[in-house]
Amino acid sequence: MSKDNALVMGIDCGTQGIRCLVSDLEGNIVADGQENILSSNKFGDRFEQDPNEWWDKTQICIQKTLRDLKNNRYSSYDIHCFSIDSTSGTIIPIGENGQPLLPAIMYNDSRAKEESLYINRVAKDFTQKIGYQFDPSFALCKVVWLKNHLPEIYDKTKIFLHAGDFLLMKLTGGLFQSDISNSLKMGFDLLEMKWPNFIRDQLEIDIQKLPPVVKTGEESGIIKASIAKQFQFKPSLKIIAGATDGTASFFASGARIPGDISSTVGTTLVIRGISEKLIKDIKGRIYCHLHPAGYWLPGGASNTGGECLQKFFTNENLKEWDSRVVEMSIPTSLILYPLTRKGERLPFASPEAEFFQSRKESSRLEFYTACLEGVGYIEKYSYYILEKLGSSPIQRVFSSGSGSNSPIWCQIRSNILSKPIFLPKTTESAMGACIIAASYLHGSLSLASQKMVKINEVYEPQKTISLKYQEKYHEFLNECQKRGYVH
Repeated sequence: MSKDNALVMGIDCGTQGIRCLVSDLEGNIVADGQENILSSNKFGDRFEQDPNEWWDKTQICIQKTLRDLKNNRYSSYDIHCFSIDSTSGTIIPIGENGQPLLPAIMYNDSRAKEESLYINRVAKDFTQKIGYQFDPSFALCKVVWLKNHLPEIYDKTKIFLHAGDFLLMKLTGGLFQSDISNSLKMGFDLLEMKWPNFIRDQLEIDIQKLPPVVKTGEESGIIKASIAKQFQFKPSLKIIAGATDGTASFFASGARIPGDISSTVGTTLVIRGISEKLIKDIKGRIYCHLHPAGYWLPGGASNTGGECLQKFFTNENLKEWDSRVVEMSIPTSLILYPLTRKGERLPFASPEAEFFQSRKESSRLEFYTACLEGVGYIEKYSYYILEKLGSSPIQRVFSSGSGSNSPIWCQIRSNILSKPIFLPKTTESAMGACIIAASYLHGSLSLASQKMVKINEVYEPQKTISLKYQEKYHEFLNECQKRGYVH
């Protein structure tokens, strides 16, 4: 296949909407489109959406993107392959007719608390082998919940699909298949590449109800003829096995070799690295996705991040606060842990952890600056935990999320981490899906990432200030230790 002028498409099925991007093989975006999802239904610990709306909005989104493509003097025939990413842990029970039997149980639905405790108890050998625990939000816990609470739905279910799998089924005309990234939370054994026996033997789940699994970046299938005709795609358009939205974002970050790490500073701080060996964490802070090249992708999420600014500086101009940080002598002498609610997941697991500060702030500006520093200290300690568990030593930090739009915050983090921070131009999940699709043409995911990710800016640590921050970081650890969070 000639790669001259070849384009790829990425579809992101997110919580708020569908996003579609078309890119060339150098990572230049040539078309995009998006549609909002309106069917979200949240009540208590339950969160559901209508999968049929995803499909309707995906079709509209593709149509919008192709119009944009045409306006930019390209043809839909230039698209050689595409990939889909979606929320992690979302499941849909599909009936014999290929239709959803219920609304999708979303990734942040936590109704399956009892089921999660039960699975962790009966699957102890598996969790020790693979190195993570089953959280109530995991797909497998939701399947067991359905079997326990809605047995009539379970019995009618032909197959359980993740969100991206559902769209794949629609676009191929009935292909039931998943990928190694989405299937992790369904309990797929990434070491032996099969559904483990405990699912059938201890949980009494029919393995036939779980989809076949392929590696991210492998060919899944060909687009359905009627869909190709509907959008004027080439009939041979290939669909490439995708990933979760978090994994897709990781591939869009620029991190591609052992020692690289991606930090997303959004509402919460999410980190993911590349390691040459599987990282196991009995405390449940870290779990590993599998890279198609055989590397492991250890990562986890803190309960703090940019949300502290949203809470403590509600409706205030954060850019103005950023501009005033230069008035401060940094590092500040105020140490704080900027949690906005009870409980922490990373760098330590503690349901009782709460916000603290070492003393009363001298001004709101000092408090603001200390919030930025606090997230930086948490990030540094999280990296330490990764390395202590055996991950490849961290060399380069690739950063994304709304927090990365703050130059002063990036500089403070670089000083705390004593490492350069690289800011990619486009880090959204749909771009990651484009990179996954392009990996089929480039020959590998690492090569596709290398060729397609554009770095916008690099923040280097300032030696004198960075040395001062190392002292303050140890004070931060001491404050955590006083409260029993760090031992």
